[in-house]
Amino acid sequence: MVEAWYMDESQEDQRTPHRLQPNCAVSLEQLRSLGVVYRKLDADNYETDPCLQEIRRAENYSWMDIITIHKDKLPNYEEKIKTFYEEHLHLDDEIRYILDGSGYFDVRDKDDKWIRISMEKGDMITLPAGIYHRFTLDENNYVKAMRLFVGEPVWTAYNRPADDFPARKQYMKFLAEEAQ
Repeated sequence: MVEAWYMDESQEDQRTPHRLQPNCAVSLEQLRSLGVVYRKLDADNYETDPCLQEIRRAENYSWMDIITIHKDKLPNYEEKIKTFYEEHLHLDDEIRYILDGSGYFDVRDKDDKWIRISMEKGDMITLPAGIYHRFTLDENNYVKAMRLFVGEPVWTAYNRPADDFPARKQYMKFLAEEAQ
């Protein structure tokens, strides 16, 4: 089961857990209230998994690739790690399915505080368009992930501040409606 928590303000190594003391856990229900969708799948059988096939069909995830983030596998590794960790948003949902390894997705809550979501093999996450987020490896320094997309992929990240984009405005409207 996925684990999430509020982060401390430390500027130390981004790959460490950064838990508040005492820990302040975040539930799946709290993540859902932010529009974050979590699923657990069978990563050992992702090529033939009927659950993954059904999710792709139902959500219209027509495009897919696999990325390995490791210093020996990813060109411009250090530059990419820094880029992934810059706070940003996308104009489309971001869907990631961890096939091997582990890492962290950090998302902003409605009060602009960071929540860290620990992702490992079998975890799938959907981050809604317009949510501020970032990604980093954990101390294992390795993840293999499937990237899914509706239609042709658009990888443009808009670093914060990006509040004037329609996707951000729509996301803020969603949060306001969730709060009612």
